[in-house]
Amino acid sequence: MLPLAILAGGFATRLGPLTENYPKCLLDINGRPFVDWQLELLVSKGFTDFVLCVSFKSELIQEHLGDGDRFGARIIYSKDGETQLGTGGAIRKALPVLGSKFGVIYGDSYLPVNYFAVEQKFLNTNGMALMTIFRNRGEFDVSNVEYKEGRLVNYEKGTVNPKMHYIDYGLSYFAAESFNSTPAETPFDLAHLCHELASQRKLDGFEVSERFYEIGSAQGIEEFTKYLREVPR
Repeated sequence: MLPLAILAGGFATRLGPLTENYPKCLLDINGRPFVDWQLELLVSKGFTDFVLCVSFKSELIQEHLGDGDRFGARIIYSKDGETQLGTGGAIRKALPVLGSKFGVIYGDSYLPVNYFAVEQKFLNTNGMALMTIFRNRGEFDVSNVEYKEGRLVNYEKGTVNPKMHYIDYGLSYFAAESFNSTPAETPFDLAHLCHELASQRKLDGFEVSERFYEIGSAQGIEEFTKYLREVPR
């Protein structure tokens, strides 16, 4: 499996006091830090090499995870520095350790999906980027993807468009060259790059049917906790 970047540098202000002193990925979920659940899943799916893009309270994440050996993985850390670089800027800075092709997942996402199938689709199409999408119809959040006849037509976060029935599932793959036009050491949102790639027909889509879980909201934490208690492990 290709290296996987985990975006774990945000402040998580939506969770208020829960993340005042801890990074979101270290939130206790059903007796364990969320990142333990996430890494355990990802390693079981075949991933071995991770790059954690960190910023806020990054020393706590490094102290907890170390080099990843206890998970059977290798973890490298890429730090934003004095200024938070946003999701796009963080990946841009991590490119030297990510290599020519890699995956990206958010540090608050738990995605029970066939990662191998997604990765193979990306590698076999020789595209610049690929985004997993879920037919959302506005159920879990505002739909932000227009997907028609097997093609990702448009991606635009933060807008309401009646043509959009899908949502970014939270797992994407990129060729490093897709970041060539982005500035180094400058904050920007990965969503802006994905929008540009989609408008240039350089962003492929991969539809998944499994729902996603996240801990970016109180409701998300409740639903993921329920999932862990109900699903046999």
